[in-house]
Amino acid sequence: MNLTKLFSVSLAAFLFFSGLNLFSQDKNKSEFIEPQKGYINTITEGADDFLKKPTEKKKLFKVDFTGIDHPVSLNDFRYEWHSETISQGLTGTCWSFSATSFFDSEIFRIHKKKIKLSPLFQVYWEYVEKAKRFVRERGDSHFGEGSEGNAVKRLFVDYGCVPIENYTGLLPGQIYHDHRKLFDEMNTYLQNVKKLGLWNEDDVVATIKNILNKYIGAPPEKFIYEGDEYTPKEFFTKVVDLDMKDYIDVLSVLEQPFNEYVEYTVPDNWWHDKSYYNIPLDVYMQKFKSAVKNGYTIAIGGDVSEPGYDSRSKCAIIPSWDIPPEYIDDNARELRFNNGTTQDDHGLHVIGYTERNGVTWFLVKDSGAGSRNVEPYGYYFYREDYVKLKIMDFMVHKDAFNK
Repeated sequence: MNLTKLFSVSLAAFLFFSGLNLFSQDKNKSEFIEPQKGYINTITEGADDFLKKPTEKKKLFKVDFTGIDHPVSLNDFRYEWHSETISQGLTGTCWSFSATSFFDSEIFRIHKKKIKLSPLFQVYWEYVEKAKRFVRERGDSHFGEGSEGNAVKRLFVDYGCVPIENYTGLLPGQIYHDHRKLFDEMNTYLQNVKKLGLWNEDDVVATIKNILNKYIGAPPEKFIYEGDEYTPKEFFTKVVDLDMKDYIDVLSVLEQPFNEYVEYTVPDNWWHDKSYYNIPLDVYMQKFKSAVKNGYTIAIGGDVSEPGYDSRSKCAIIPSWDIPPEYIDDNARELRFNNGTTQDDHGLHVIGYTERNGVTWFLVKDSGAGSRNVEPYGYYFYREDYVKLKIMDFMVHKDAFNK
């Protein structure tokens, strides 16, 4: 090798190793950072705003409560013991929240035990029962979030019940109940079952349970209460100790014969229960009032989407420009039920009453969001005309009904 070539090779080697040494002295680091908005976001937002159609906010037609004498707090009422008010969140499960609350009060009234039962335990098993009927009826069965309060009686007998601390229906870290994805997934699955004719009940129930377990958790098979172990059915028979045959469901509609047990013809009565005792409206109101005034609480169901229903005043009344109180009778009630302006919207729990200028007001416990807009949270005040026109059914202990 000549000297010129040797020098070139040596120089190249020197520069290579010098470069390695130079770059190895300063190693780069990495980190995780929050993404920052850039100009592309400004462009996107501006473009989206341009494409949006302007929407005019529609005002609600409501009663002006100025000058109306109405209760303003729990202190205005005489009321019975009831469990703490809780929110049903983004679910259509008022039927279980209200009826379970009713039975909480019944446990205390009869046994003087303060127990708050889990409403979501009943919800879990009601979905299972709906799926079973969906298969047996080959899809010709209503599948929705709603049900009727007296479903809880059936579920107590078939599945038992548990205290709320043993089954909340909330996942770890979850604050509010939210069944939107839960219901959509179950409903989509069942519609696919119907489309493909996959009528294997065991397979369908297993899949529905898997979906329920994913979103609200599996209910306990056994649990400890006050030092003793129970299954849900043992807890119902030994601790709750209520006879479901002692509870009567009362209806007042003209489309069915009076003084007979009839079917309540609404979608949420999905299993077509015919155990509602139908009575004239005047008798209905007399039984309703006497029960509450004699220390009983009542589970109710009816319409809550009226101009006289106001979450800020917490009041529900029938305004005179709708129908004066003296004109509310069986016909006025039936007209609204028949034409769909009275619907089976919501389940609630009546826990007390007060008399105000010769008019009865009822204290109503509510799991819906509207009841939590202002204090007292979880309650409404119903004037008797609202009950007479818009509350379609109630459940009460038979002793109160007979008295």
